[in-house]
Amino acid sequence: MCGIVGIVNYQEDISNQYSVIKNMVETLSKRGPDENGLFFMNHVNLGHRRLSVIDIENGKQPMSYQVGETIYTMVYNGQIYNTEELRQILKDNGFKFKGHSDTEVLLKAYIFWGKNVCKHLNGIFAFAIWNSQKEELFVARDHFGIKPLYYSFVNDNFLFASEVKAILAHPMAKAIIDKTGIAELFGIGPSHTPGISPFKGIEELEPAHFIVYQKDSFRKEEYWKLETKPHTDTLEKTCETIRFLLQDAVERQLVSDVPIGTLLSGGLDSSIISKYASDYYRKKYGKALDTFSVDYVDQDKNFVKSDFQPNSDNYYIDLMKKELDTNHTTIVLDTPELFENLEDAMIARDFPGMADVDASYLLFFKHVKQHITVALSGECSDEIFGGYPWYFRKDALESNTFPWSIALRERQQLLNQDIAKEINLKDYIDYRYQESLKKVEFLPEDSEVNKVSRKLIYLTSNWFMQTLLDRTDRMCMYNGFEVRVPFCDYRIVEYAWNIPWEMKAYKGREKGLLRYAMEGILPEEIIYRKKSPYPKTHNPNYLKVVKETLSKIMTDKKAPIHDLLNREYILEILETDGKAFTRPWFGQLMTGPQLMAYLCQVNMWLEKYQPELIL
Repeated sequence: MCGIVGIVNYQEDISNQYSVIKNMVETLSKRGPDENGLFFMNHVNLGHRRLSVIDIENGKQPMSYQVGETIYTMVYNGQIYNTEELRQILKDNGFKFKGHSDTEVLLKAYIFWGKNVCKHLNGIFAFAIWNSQKEELFVARDHFGIKPLYYSFVNDNFLFASEVKAILAHPMAKAIIDKTGIAELFGIGPSHTPGISPFKGIEELEPAHFIVYQKDSFRKEEYWKLETKPHTDTLEKTCETIRFLLQDAVERQLVSDVPIGTLLSGGLDSSIISKYASDYYRKKYGKALDTFSVDYVDQDKNFVKSDFQPNSDNYYIDLMKKELDTNHTTIVLDTPELFENLEDAMIARDFPGMADVDASYLLFFKHVKQHITVALSGECSDEIFGGYPWYFRKDALESNTFPWSIALRERQQLLNQDIAKEINLKDYIDYRYQESLKKVEFLPEDSEVNKVSRKLIYLTSNWFMQTLLDRTDRMCMYNGFEVRVPFCDYRIVEYAWNIPWEMKAYKGREKGLLRYAMEGILPEEIIYRKKSPYPKTHNPNYLKVVKETLSKIMTDKKAPIHDLLNREYILEILETDGKAFTRPWFGQLMTGPQLMAYLCQVNMWLEKYQPELIL
């Protein structure tokens, strides 16, 4: 895993702008702590920070390869999981290889297939390739946007980078937020509309898209999307296919030249990943797999049961680590650490995020990195197999908005009065919601229940899942650590998309089909455990410290948050410990303390990035 940056300018020679590209790439040093690489030609500069995972010696970047008079040069962030199949095809077509890195395979695959290369890839990736003869840039991103990529036109410069901070490091780039940016931050946030960043003029390359940029043309195309078609497999055949695809995805993603393990919460999804990984690891290497979980100081004492978080994880983690006989490590985090890392979590994202959930991820990965460099996670199962409460809750199903963010009135009330007069968050959210729904394809025979489930799964996969993937990438890469997500193998998502809801919600359970498919493979207590999301801290000291900090911000008349938000409403939130905000800010867990932490992050963000406000 790595960080990439680039500048293309067809109007002037930029080959001597060493300090500009160097400063941009240095902002990504945490993504790639192992190596630094730069490339210069008349109209292009490329930069790369590397986290060495595969073929440490022969995978250095930027990587160039010459064919005739043309030199192809690539910077790449990601991992291709079907590398060996591609390598064989390329060998059969006359290509030779110096090493065993997926970087070399990807570059030569592009030379062979051109712009159609992404249709042949199974992996997570964001990469850019410069063609010296055509003076053409090709930029692409993986099917689900697991690896990030942003771009911006600044005067005559086309800039691209793994993170927004690298683009803002260019001397001509400016941090500006306008009405759309405010609507994204406070109407959609901490999610975001695919393709859009809160900063004016800085865009995100959408998942499953590529760009071809030449002197006189800029073209963006979608290379993949979900195809709606009848599901004809029986229940048993469906389960068999799911098991095969999951096992194959896990085994493909265990490739690494550095220590690897899994993240084990004791939930269904992480247990599936750990089961397949453990079996493969023991068979191939003859030793136990490393697994890791997170907990908080005094969590057992402070845990409060809720509809969204019905039980804590410890009992189930113990059950699975004994079942699989893994080398298990529990990382225990304390309340002060969570608060102290709120700012780093915001910087890792470049925007306010999921507060202590982000900070917890950041700290968890920091500790796990001391043991391994790569981990497999169970994320993204809930989105595609129907695991979230809103797939079943009447209020969410009838909300006519994004079901993980239904506190529309409260969000609007959070804006200060002057801005609220200019921006109607509900109108913006409704527009984005309807815009997204128009892309959902149905079959004539789809039942009404199946139509509703298609809508929810499409929305959740393209919005909520993107937020979680962003979170995971930024928090792990901030620690020079790589997390892989086997459930996001595009073959699994394609197959699951067309499974009818009546089968997917087998016996009326969330992820009922996936549970049934795992019978005889995992312990029944794990299979039929009620879903419990990533654990948040229940320590009352966390509420105390975020409340004290937000109170101090409110008494500071120079605090930039006052330029955006409603002081009186924030004071009401403080007085009621967040209960004035009657619904979760986002998802299932961002309630009182997390909302206050989010507001602290907003102020930190405004202080750090100092965006210019244009209404």
